[in-house]
Amino acid sequence: MKTLRRACGKLLWVLAGLLAAGGLLFGCLDQGESAPAFARMTHQTLVIDPGHGGEDGGAVAADGATESQINLAIALELDQLMGFYGVPAVLTRSADVSIHDESAGTLREKKVSDLHNRVALINSIENATLISIHQNAAPNPRFQGIQVFYREETLSRPLAQQVQQAMVRALAPAKQRSAQRVDASVYLMEHVSCRAILVECGFLSNPEEARLLQEPAYQRKLAMVLASCYLTSGSSQEGESFV
Repeated sequence: MKTLRRACGKLLWVLAGLLAAGGLLFGCLDQGESAPAFARMTHQTLVIDPGHGGEDGGAVAADGATESQINLAIALELDQLMGFYGVPAVLTRSADVSIHDESAGTLREKKVSDLHNRVALINSIENATLISIHQNAAPNPRFQGIQVFYREETLSRPLAQQVQQAMVRALAPAKQRSAQRVDASVYLMEHVSCRAILVECGFLSNPEEARLLQEPAYQRKLAMVLASCYLTSGSSQEGESFV
């Protein structure tokens, strides 16, 4: 009976998540657009990249929560949503680990190897769109808000703008920002060949946002906005469309 109750509870959560994602999805559509035809997306692949991992924990909140774990939690939620919609998705990591080569010894060597392996994995996937999930940090704890970065202008910028606007509208209406071209020093984004965006979901250096970002319900909301924007976006190949 306990197993059955757990299964029923999980199913109810799934249905609630799908309904919520559907609501957010239509919020991503411009007025006059029709509902997306999800079945047409099966020839595309969403690559979900939870930034950092393993010994490289990334930014750290005041209470010790690490960016790598929060990134992974959001990524797993997004991957699950893609599965429910029958849309192909690939995670660059599914646990809090680094995907470096065994030959890497120092932390620096592991981080470099990890990035190279992520790039190789992403570039090996045809018709891919990359969403790299991260958390921000700043010396001033007052800084907060969601920031989306894109790889290049033609394919990546429209998706980045869509995600930025949807994130602000759904989760942080008081924190107005625009999507920005990623800095050339961000190795992963500069070396992948597909449509790619990087999403800084919030500031772990801000106590209020750090608390929110650790809440499973808020992590699901972030994943739902990302899912809805991806499902209603154009194709990773110029001239094609998901809708």
